[in-house]
Amino acid sequence: MARTFLVTGSTGHTGHNTVKSLLEAGVNVRAFVHREDERSEALHKLGAEIVTGNILDFESVRAAVEGVEGAYFVFPIMPGILQATAYFAQAAKEASLKSIVNMSQISARREAKSHAAQDHWLAEQVFNWSGVPVTHLRPTLFAEWALYWVDQIRTGSLRLPFGTGKHAPIASADQARVIAKILLSPERHIGKVYPLYGEKEYTFAEITAEISKAIGKPLHYEQVDAYEMKKLTTGVPETSENKRFLNKIEGDTLWQHFQEIAKDHQNGVFAGTNDTVEKITGQRPMSLPDFLQANRSVFSSSRRV
Repeated sequence: MARTFLVTGSTGHTGHNTVKSLLEAGVNVRAFVHREDERSEALHKLGAEIVTGNILDFESVRAAVEGVEGAYFVFPIMPGILQATAYFAQAAKEASLKSIVNMSQISARREAKSHAAQDHWLAEQVFNWSGVPVTHLRPTLFAEWALYWVDQIRTGSLRLPFGTGKHAPIASADQARVIAKILLSPERHIGKVYPLYGEKEYTFAEITAEISKAIGKPLHYEQVDAYEMKKLTTGVPETSENKRFLNKIEGDTLWQHFQEIAKDHQNGVFAGTNDTVEKITGQRPMSLPDFLQANRSVFSSSRRV
């Protein structure tokens, strides 16, 4: 009987690439999606089985894990991760999964001030308490972050709340190769926590300079506070009424996370490099310049990432 693996978040960056990596390895893939759309259709065309459901609905999770050997679990920066983790752990236990790869984050720790980062650490503990065979991945900031600020970049200025701290951006494709390798041969990885890094550390000002080289246009980096970043991203004009509105949503999970990880980034929490990607996959992680060149068209496209 052919081996089958479940991939949650399969329309996202790491999920989509994990589906591809597993299919290329010759196994069956069940892609768990929230709804069917052009992204799920692309996965279907690759050869994945598409299963719709809600990761915050236990019965749909339980049905999705039935008959699979292992699974990749990922949850976005939003409320609900602890509930989703408990559901997934229980479903995996009932279905006797042989391995789970859990996507955490480098800032996940008990003392994290970011609610999302602390919840990711707690989610790791939930998996550990459950007794399911799990491997935790803690990547630093994704190389894909360079693509999230396309609208700003087109103005010739990138304004973010990050100072002189450094990190080594890691591409989701490299993470996906790690995920696939662990799922296919989990024995020596069960119970491990792997920090994942890209090839070289950069400040955000240095990343901006690399983007400028890739697109062939001047690009200026400016450090702003989290409030200013929120205003830029939401596109809300500066009025007293709108300022009150923006302050009101300051406790929102995503913005609170950005505010706190900017401090973590400055304090070295995201810094470092290692050879884990190469040791597990046999291939060095993609460099930032190579990643930017591979995605150069995104900066001139009208399509949002």
